[in-house]
Amino acid sequence: MILHTLIDYETLRIIWWLLLGVLLIGFAVTDGFDLGTGALLPFVAKTDTERRVVINSVGPVWEGNQVWLILGGGAIFAAWPPLYAVSFSGFYLAMFAILFALILRPVGFKYRSKRDSATWRSAWDWALFIGGFVPALIFGVAVGNVLQGVPFRLGSDLRIFYEGTTLFELLNPFALLCGLVSLSMLLMHGAAWLMLKTEGPVAERSRRYGSIAALATIVLFALGGLWLWAGIDGYRFTSEVITNGPSNPLAKSAEQASGVWFANYAAHPWTMAAPALGFAGAALAFLLMRAKREVPTILASALSILGIISTVGLAMFPFILPSSIDPRSSLTVWDASSSHLTLFIMLAVTLIFVPLIVAYTSWVYRVLWGKVDEKAIRDGQGHAY
Repeated sequence: MILHTLIDYETLRIIWWLLLGVLLIGFAVTDGFDLGTGALLPFVAKTDTERRVVINSVGPVWEGNQVWLILGGGAIFAAWPPLYAVSFSGFYLAMFAILFALILRPVGFKYRSKRDSATWRSAWDWALFIGGFVPALIFGVAVGNVLQGVPFRLGSDLRIFYEGTTLFELLNPFALLCGLVSLSMLLMHGAAWLMLKTEGPVAERSRRYGSIAALATIVLFALGGLWLWAGIDGYRFTSEVITNGPSNPLAKSAEQASGVWFANYAAHPWTMAAPALGFAGAALAFLLMRAKREVPTILASALSILGIISTVGLAMFPFILPSSIDPRSSLTVWDASSSHLTLFIMLAVTLIFVPLIVAYTSWVYRVLWGKVDEKAIRDGQGHAY
């Protein structure tokens, strides 16, 4: 059976690069507003009832939203094994910090209201803040480090040697700026969600903080682009590019050079739509927040997320994880994927199950459509948290 030959190896690699982007964007758009909501919790909700309103706005959906994170991790593991091996080992401490923060979220949801104690509930509220703030920041820090290159190399037998040292090495200035872009972007998205799902003082405070976050997203995204152009070297091939051969990163030659991360935009002007969408979506979200337009606001915020994440992917293509100490070892779309047959089987499975996930998720949001109000919280009408 040779059905996999219907799609050539090069095309399958591009498809899976695109699908990885879709999964990451899907996670940022769905679970992103959960993270933003958690990070905003101590600031937009002042009373216990208001905090329960905020928590109940995401309580029924956050677990389903995390499916996109699991799918993204699974896709990296199966479609790009070297990428999984380097990133999940090299960024181990950062991953552990994210995991610890994400664990705080379900525990906080379940235990916060178990005791009628202001101190107890306040402690869990700050735990939920950490569960939103830390992942939102560190995901961006990780992207910043990827853009600069990661300190790993491959041996002649393709064994991976990571030569980084501590978590603090990852917290360099440019990476922290990228972390702030991610944080402000998700705060904007979380505020847009709270405007959609709440009313009264909570919605008004969310509108105020969300407006600030939208402006911060524009400014920080612009600063990140200028820094990348002026002070961060990109990566490019210095040998023939083989797009349909066996996966072997050492079969190529590569080098670092200034301004290279902008080469794709010069060569393919249509790609400028990505950063334009990042800026325009955030600007539109700001204007719509001020106009109190709820549904258009969260759509604009989602478009900004789409544009910002796509900007990084398009700038780096075909590199997916550059090596700062041995550019030749850098992982690219063309030399770090699974086999032709594996990618084809995965694509067939994806075409079956991802539409089912999207359909089910859409149905859940339709059923749960509407606002969470304080009266329903006080009366205990169908709200668990």
